[in-house]
Amino acid sequence: NHGTGKQSQMANAIQQNLKTNGRTAERRRCRINSAVRYMKQIADCRIIDISQTGLGLEVYTSFNAATGSKIVIENNDLGLLEGVVRWSRGGRLGVQFNHNSNSLAKITAYFRNYHQDVRPVLSR
Repeated sequence: NHGTGKQSQMANAIQQNLKTNGRTAERRRCRINSAVRYMKQIADCRIIDISQTGLGLEVYTSFNAATGSKIVIENNDLGLLEGVVRWSRGGRLGVQFNHNSNSLAKITAYFRNYHQDVRPVLSR
């Protein structure tokens, strides 16, 4: 069937597109208390996962930074990390690091010197 061949080609193209546009760096769970800044807003937050290309944040208070907004994350272990909000849902943000910042060097040093994988705490 000719239609099935086209569908298969389209499915392969979609898979390739997902591979090239999706997350390529391994995420590592962590718990790093931080603050996030956007324009004149500042909010307490926690980094809940981190990779070479970005991080996940859990924000404790109302924080209005839309997808595409440039933000700065501050903490004692990593210093200042600059990034762009890629998604926002229910008090959580996905952040991609700016390629032209020194965030990659800071993250590489963090993994080399500080990171310990966080295991979920099971309650009884």
